[in-house]
Amino acid sequence: MREDARAAAVRNNAEWCDIVCGSHGLTGRTDADAWSVPRRSPQWYPDAVTLRPGVDAVTLLARIDAGPGASVKDSFADVDLSGYGFRVLFDAQWIHRSPAVPATGEPLTPVTIPDGLTAWAAAHGGGEVFRPTLLADPRVRVLARHDDRGAITGGAVLSGDGPYGVSNLFARTDRAGDIWRAVCATVPAASLVGYETTADLAPARENGFTTTGPLRVWLHP
Repeated sequence: MREDARAAAVRNNAEWCDIVCGSHGLTGRTDADAWSVPRRSPQWYPDAVTLRPGVDAVTLLARIDAGPGASVKDSFADVDLSGYGFRVLFDAQWIHRSPAVPATGEPLTPVTIPDGLTAWAAAHGGGEVFRPTLLADPRVRVLARHDDRGAITGGAVLSGDGPYGVSNLFARTDRAGDIWRAVCATVPAASLVGYETTADLAPARENGFTTTGPLRVWLHP
């Protein structure tokens, strides 16, 4: 079960990266080894995501622009890119939440119009990364929490068609745990996957997520 949940998280994350890159006019390539794009991906998004353990480093880097600024999501933390000009940007853990875990809290509100996405991206800090074409993709749900004046105080993205990937979670005024709880309440009957760094795991754990395996992100400075 743990391995199945990790594999689902890896595939979902690669799909989300492909969706974001597609919204920027980049066509991704997916095969048994990895997902990748031949030109630099948008800020904060990798140029490649490995999809199985033991991918060959040389073959992987040949698929991307591996110069300065390149990044690779090593989904099984087993590809050593240190000899190719890369350094470890961060280590993290894949996470999974079973729909059997009870969900509490108030659901988040879908963002459905471009102006709403602009406001959401400003609150998130992602700026131009999030383009209006995302709102037309049935695999994507941009979610927000608003205060009494209508200002966005937190949010997240759900992607995929099951299990749903949780990404871009942020909380401007609420506790991070409250936003995780709201995400779970938005789709209480769904299996959820994603990843978090060690420092950010606690709120996810508090809301029923368990770790399913390590990943590593490499950056060519």
